Amino acid sequence: MNILFFIVFLLFSVLILRLGIVQIVQGENYRKQVEQTDEISVSSAVPRGEIYDRNYEKIAYNTPRKAITYTPTINPQPKELLEVAKKLTELIDMGDDKEKVTTRELKDLWLLENNRGDEKVTEEEKRNLNDKEIYQLKLSRITEEDLKEVDLNLASIYWKLYRAPALTPSIVKNEGVTDEEYALVSEHLSDLPGVDITIDWEREKTYDKTFHLLGSVKNIPAEKANYYTSMGYKLNDRVGTSYLEEMLEQVLQGQKSVVKTVTDRSGNVVDTEILSEGKSGYDVVLTIDMELQAEVEKIIQEEILTMIEYPNTETFDSAFVVVMNPKTGEILTLAGKQYNREEKDFIDYSNGTFTYAFVPGSVVKGATVLMGYETGVISAGTVLRDEVMRFKGNVTISSVSTMGSITDLKALERSSNVYMAKIALAIAGGTYTPGGPLIIDTSQIDVMRKYFAQFGLGVETGIGFPNEATGIKGTVKATEPGSLLYYGFGQLDTYTPIQLAQYVSTIANGGYRMKPQLVKEIREPNTNSDELGPIVEEFKPVVLNRVDMKEEWIDRVKEGFWLVTHGSQGTARYYFANEPYDLAGKTGTAQTYDGKGRRTENLTFVGFAPYDDPEVAIAVVAPNAYFEGTRSRYSIANVISRRVLRTYFDLKEKRMKEDVEQSDTSTTEDEEINVTEED
Repeated sequence: MNILFFIVFLLFSVLILRLGIVQIVQGENYRKQVEQTDEISVSSAVPRGEIYDRNYEKIAYNTPRKAITYTPTINPQPKELLEVAKKLTELIDMGDDKEKVTTRELKDLWLLENNRGDEKVTEEEKRNLNDKEIYQLKLSRITEEDLKEVDLNLASIYWKLYRAPALTPSIVKNEGVTDEEYALVSEHLSDLPGVDITIDWEREKTYDKTFHLLGSVKNIPAEKANYYTSMGYKLNDRVGTSYLEEMLEQVLQGQKSVVKTVTDRSGNVVDTEILSEGKSGYDVVLTIDMELQAEVEKIIQEEILTMIEYPNTETFDSAFVVVMNPKTGEILTLAGKQYNREEKDFIDYSNGTFTYAFVPGSVVKGATVLMGYETGVISAGTVLRDEVMRFKGNVTISSVSTMGSITDLKALERSSNVYMAKIALAIAGGTYTPGGPLIIDTSQIDVMRKYFAQFGLGVETGIGFPNEATGIKGTVKATEPGSLLYYGFGQLDTYTPIQLAQYVSTIANGGYRMKPQLVKEIREPNTNSDELGPIVEEFKPVVLNRVDMKEEWIDRVKEGFWLVTHGSQGTARYYFANEPYDLAGKTGTAQTYDGKGRRTENLTFVGFAPYDDPEVAIAVVAPNAYFEGTRSRYSIANVISRRVLRTYFDLKEKRMKEDVEQSDTSTTEDEEINVTEED
């Protein structure tokens, strides 16, 4: 007994000694470990900047809406999430989100609710298979009847909670949250750890059915997740996913608020500190005139419906219009519409103005004449004979009608193909002998393209969209040299409507190729008022290059364009001679083929007004207007151009009158105030 008591005494002595060491010697270290915390900075999205048109009309903005959010701890357990989801499912209905739950997600939730599905595998299978194989076996044995036990509403909520990033407020539901749901969740917040109610925002558009180039705002697309997360975005952030919203993402997104969250070793939040309040995204003022844009789209639709009533128009279904300021490059309108004959409805095709390239036809003859001046093969007033050119090898080139001896101006006025072909022939080092061989240097096509590129034809315009097309370069073979001559009258390479608009603007402003501008100003957000905030950045006109041609040559081509619309034999005289805005322009008809190999005609028009002091330039393209070589009966490109320009100048006059009336009203009010002060 003495020995036993002695052993017990020694054990207690050792225990007391060890406790003393732990508490006294090492106590401070252990206390620090127990109190150890983690500091994590979490950023939250702020309201997105708003978008205005050139007249400061709000066209893309944020509207508040009720939202239910969930902020998980650092390492939430599935069972904990399931408990929260079960409570929430009694309070809210997930609506259409329930249909988005996949079969795999339903199976995983069934496993979670049914003891990990252990009943689906035998003990022998558990011994002989690894965890991954057992899991796949369980999934394969879950039946349709099993899945009927899973509540879709619960599943939708659970996977929303499961995917929420740690310590980051994430949306559970923000569409169609009813007042009752909002109130019920608010009342039960104490029983719903991590759940909260807030006010979210939804992107709205003033012109919902027009100008789709504004783009859309959605959650980060899966294919761009790495790109955005590398820039500090969270996977549940909303970003611009197309066109202007995407192109201006860094401007519109704003600076996120940053909160430092302190957690203990268990991941529980013990303190929060706001490091940055964040700042709403900048507001953007576009160069687009939305009132004009809407009217132009209406005109396109009406003229398409008129056009398809004509015979041999089965290949026709779309038209495009670009309106810009030739002096500044500001884009006023980018419009395109495509008609679905089966659905009898229109599809917005505004992106076709810079992604769809067409054989342009005679509208490029201004560039051909200027190229002829610059290379020295013609000069102002040079007379060439318009005749049917027949070369050995069955190569024939002709104009709509044989014109005889004509000058450069008459060639533009009457749209002579032969005159332009003879310019191209001379540049390529050839001469014409009736019935003789066509011997030319086909490599000169590259030289000709360099001249055209000065106007923006065949190259990027600088509009800024990553999917801008530059057109397709036609093939010129040594065995088929005649195609080089076609280049002179727009029957070889293809160009986009925005390229044609830049080209005619370059001629209109005296030879300066202007960068197409879509953004006019960037402004500070003004959350306390409907008025715009101060200007952060104002975009000035950008000259991409000056064409290497004399000013008097450009003026002569402009004169030729004026003759097209006003001359006694002008190809567009019928449409524009009596219009009050004094338009100069060039018509075009190009023979080409549609996607089914049918021979068709593209109808085009480019122009600028007023002639003496251009303030607006226009390019219109109506592809595949007629087929099987049918001569045009309805010049839709000319008609659209006339209606669009009338609308532009009518709107200008209306706004000037409104400004005068407003000015008169303001003056009267000031006079009344002065009288009152004197009294």
